[in-house]
Order: sequence, then C-alpha cells, then structure tokens
Amino acid sequence: MSETAPRPLGGPIVTKPFAILGVFLLIGGYFILRRFLFGMADVSNMSNGYPIGTWVVLDVVIGTAFGCGGFAMALLVYIFNRNVYHPLMRPALLGGVFGYTLAGLAVMIDLGRYWNAFNLLMPWYAQINSVIFEVALCVMAYITVLWIEFWPAFLERMPVAIKQRFNLHKLQVFLRRYMYVFIGLGVLLPTMHQSSLGSVLLIMGSKLSPLWYTQWLPLLYLISALTMGYGVVMLESTLVQRSFKLPSEAALLAKLSRVAAGLLVLFLAVRFGDLLARGQLGRAFAGDRYSVLFLIETALFAAPVLILASRRRCANMRLRFLATISLLAAGSLYRMNGYLLAIDPGNGWTYFPSAPELMITVGVVCLEIMLYLIFVKTLPVLPGSIAEASGRPS
Repeated sequence: MSETAPRPLGGPIVTKPFAILGVFLLIGGYFILRRFLFGMADVSNMSNGYPIGTWVVLDVVIGTAFGCGGFAMALLVYIFNRNVYHPLMRPALLGGVFGYTLAGLAVMIDLGRYWNAFNLLMPWYAQINSVIFEVALCVMAYITVLWIEFWPAFLERMPVAIKQRFNLHKLQVFLRRYMYVFIGLGVLLPTMHQSSLGSVLLIMGSKLSPLWYTQWLPLLYLISALTMGYGVVMLESTLVQRSFKLPSEAALLAKLSRVAAGLLVLFLAVRFGDLLARGQLGRAFAGDRYSVLFLIETALFAAPVLILASRRRCANMRLRFLATISLLAAGSLYRMNGYLLAIDPGNGWTYFPSAPELMITVGVVCLEIMLYLIFVKTLPVLPGSIAEASGRPS
C-alpha cells in the first residue's frame, strides 16, 4: 500500500467538539420523538398551503445536493478518466453515503403516514407517471449503491482471520471485479433524480415565480448538483486538512476549482439565456421580494467564478475557501427559492419554520458530522499513514 493510500486517521473519537455535536443531536432527537408521539403539527408549521417545509427542502433537496460529491467525483474520475483526482474519491464517497442516507431517513419524519412508506416498493401501488415516485426509487437505489461502493473500506479494515472465517475475501474479489457496474449506476441514478428534482417544480405553474419557473429546470438542477458536489469536496478537503494537519491537496483543489468554475459559467449561461428568451429578465430589477432573492442568488453564483477561474486567485487558499462557501450558499439558496421562498400558493397562506423544525434539521446535520468523524478515524478513508495521523485534534 502506498504512502497516499487511504488509512484510518486514528485518535480519540469522543472529543469536546464531538460532545457539543452530540448535545444538538439529543435536542433534535427530542423533537423527533415528539413528532412521532404527538403528530407533525406538534413541532411543525407546515400547512395545506405549504406542505413542503424546511425538512424536505434542507434535508432532501439541498441535503442530497451536498451529498453529490461522490457522484461528481465518479463522473470526473471514472467516466472522464481523470485519475489525478482519485485521492479525493473515497472521502467524497463517504460524504455521499451520509448525505443521502440521512436524507432518506429524514423523509420518514416528513411523511404524514410514514408507516405506509413501504408501499413505494409494492408494484400495485406504483405511480409510473409520478416524478416524485421516480425520485424516491432512484434515491433508494442510489443509497444502496453508495454503501456497496464504500464497502471495500470495511473489508480493508477487517482482520484477515474474520475475512477467512466468513469467506469475505470472495466478496472482496467480487467487488473488485464488478465494481464498474455499481460505479455506472452511481453516475446514472443521481443524474436521473437530481434532474427530476427540477422536474417536480414544473407542476407549480404560476405559483412559482417566472424568475425560477422554466422548462430548463431539470438541466439547471443537474448542473447545480454537480457544482455543489465539487464545492462540498473542496470544502471537506480544506476543513479536514486544516483540522487534522494532513498533507495539503492544494494542487488538486486548484484544478478542481476550474472544473467547478466552468459548471458555474454553464449554469449562469443557461439561466440568463432562458430568461432573455422568455422575456422575463426585467423581473430581476422589479424591486420586489423575488427580484431581491434572485439578485442575491446570482451574486453568490457569480462571485466564485471570478476567483475559481483565476489561477492566481485560486492559489490563495483563503479566497478559494470563501469562493467555495459562496458556491454552496448559492446552490442552497437556488433550491430553497424554487421549493419554498419563490412560491405563492395563494389564498393568503404563509409559512415560517418553527424552532423545533429547525432543531430537527440541525440534529440530522450534527449526526452526519459525528458519523463522518467516526468513520475517518476508524476506517481507511483519508490518505496518509496511521503514524502520521495519530494524535491529531478533531
């Protein structure tokens, strides 16, 4: 195994930051328990006018985009054969595993009759003309594929005696031989459901502001998912490198930044080209709530291009980090606007999330971070040696 091969990070798992995350997880868990005991109305401000609240928007629509790091890197490494980015692959895959798995679990909190969720797998209940049905099936399948793709990390960590006792070496050989099948599915499935998340909004019609409503929504959502995926990879790599004093991946991140910049330019070109073609660009300067949201969102998308597309600016780690934050904020706001803020259901309906709603989402995010810390410290995820990694702060 080479020096850059993935190794467990080592070090204590329960640290002060880990304990603080655990407190927020317990708070979120308390409100989740109340939701299941006393009903959704006990903790949520959702209504018939706003049936999609922050749980779906933050945990699923935005959360799965944050989990697209594995999808974005697989597309780059395995489809476009850019093997230079391979050291970023497994950490990105782990982020995808947790991003999608916890998003799938969070859906159960949002479902009114969650005990009927298994009906999704019953052929006689299939709604083949439903976009949401396709999204649900694709997300379920992709979660399975992500865990299969990550399974070699578990096998590499297992003692040889256990693998021999349970013939797990055969599973290891099988995964090496046929992993390309799962990699292919790992690129196909998110391509389908991320674009379909845009298709869901097509049924909104006049309820969605023309600044966001367009027939190009599937393409825009797919591009934004890829862009956010690369952004998450850059953010995670920077934070982990600084927190655990790992070798810098600045050269790789600089190259990846230009890929993200190209996607941002493509996104803005499609979006503004569509607005011009439909004659709706003037609404961006109307001075109302929608135009303000649109201009903030556009500024957040445009600012990273100026940094990430420049070799000189991109070499500055602080500027690159700020550009990554702006990119992720832009993608998140774009999706939140489309599903929540830029929608007018009529009949005087209003919505503002309750504190318990937000704390449930915070709890889910804290759980994801805690699991990520456990996995990188105990499984071969990050490049480097155990000797190099031991004793680092969390």
